[in-house]
Amino acid sequence: MTTPSARRKARRLALQALYQWQIADTRVGEIELQFREDNDLTKVDAAYFSELLHGVPSALSEIDAVLAPVLDRPLAEVDPIERALLRLATYEFLRRPDVPYRVVINEALELAKTFGAEEGFKYVNGVLDKVARTTRSAEASRPRS
Repeated sequence: MTTPSARRKARRLALQALYQWQIADTRVGEIELQFREDNDLTKVDAAYFSELLHGVPSALSEIDAVLAPVLDRPLAEVDPIERALLRLATYEFLRRPDVPYRVVINEALELAKTFGAEEGFKYVNGVLDKVARTTRSAEASRPRS
């Protein structure tokens, strides 16, 4: 059983790796190898890290197509950390229905507070709320218990 903490650490590393992929235009396999060499993954859900790191670039067209209509500017103009984070969370919305949408949003907000611009988490929250309504409409429209 994977712990929430191990998943959280996997998302954190995946965000950093995806940021590097966006900025340096390095192959995902090379980035993964570097991250596995440079980080202790004993308390990380390494399989989830790998899935996110490879999954986002593989589904990039679909992810960006979901994001584009809910953004207030072109995706290329979104801060690179926030762009990587929005892509990561959108991937989870689309490909990981086993992860509740509220968990996806909460994890993304924590990462945005750690790595993003000072008020960037507010932007991330607003965008992901809209993405959740389109990608997880049944789940997002249920009343809170």
